[in-house]
Amino acid sequence: METKLLTVDPIKDADVVQALGSATRIEILNLLRLKGPLNVNEIATHMGLPQSTTATNLKSLERAGLIQTHTMKATKGNQKICSSIYGEILIRFDDRTNLSDDVVTVSMPIGLFTEFEVEAPCGLCSVNNVIGMLDVQEVFLDPQRMQAALLWFTRGYVEYKFPNNAKVTGRTVRKIEFSAELSSETPATNANWPSDISIWINGIKAGYWTSPGDYGDRRGMYSPAWWKLSGSQYGKLKTWTIDDRGTWIDGAMVSSQTINSLGIPDHHSIRFRIGIDEKAENPGGLNIFGKGFGDFDQDIDMTIYF
Repeated sequence: METKLLTVDPIKDADVVQALGSATRIEILNLLRLKGPLNVNEIATHMGLPQSTTATNLKSLERAGLIQTHTMKATKGNQKICSSIYGEILIRFDDRTNLSDDVVTVSMPIGLFTEFEVEAPCGLCSVNNVIGMLDVQEVFLDPQRMQAALLWFTRGYVEYKFPNNAKVTGRTVRKIEFSAELSSETPATNANWPSDISIWINGIKAGYWTSPGDYGDRRGMYSPAWWKLSGSQYGKLKTWTIDDRGTWIDGAMVSSQTINSLGIPDHHSIRFRIGIDEKAENPGGLNIFGKGFGDFDQDIDMTIYF
């Protein structure tokens, strides 16, 4: 079996670093790596811990995306089966002081999509108020969408056109990254609501990430005070990287699509589409958090490496 590698940026992936900052949780990860999938009772027995303590630590690991869980029928009721996702975890400190003209970053406000197709429940809001009417697809045509700091929908996609600096300068792109804060979408939120969130670049699908849920257990660090506590509060900052080897999400390979298959030199713009694939196994909706909402004060960032 192939060992999956997770590369962690200590700035962007602070939740992962926090989850790893516990000897107990690291021992649980090692146990699952050695023993394979186990239920909560088995983990508690191996660890010599109360079930409540074990469940709390497993919840932290699941939120950080370090383990995956699913429910199976047991002799009495259901049981939660846990398994490790990664065999290796690397914390990487990039030298951010040496960025030069070989790296170009463009930040795209989440309301500046050029194409969309969404299904209700859906909506948009700025840092000051809800834009238009909730659960009406046509509100995504409202000019005020340019002020959006949070958008959500159950099915469909939004697409953005980024400027293609490679086409303008005639330079060769070595690597491209897209970064955004995302979560699943369900009414009233649900931390256990998986959703397969996909991206397409110039019409080519470049892998998907399964969001664990829609988070409303606390207010997002940047979410405005007027926003209802029962609404989606924050997500996880995810980074897709496409290079000459394939497509990666936070260091884990998810697709064989390479930078050479995206046709970047052939287009004046780089079309970035994000949404729920019609064939998604977990079609759990999508929240996109922009500046002024969630835990990360950013919009959708595209970084090109020449």
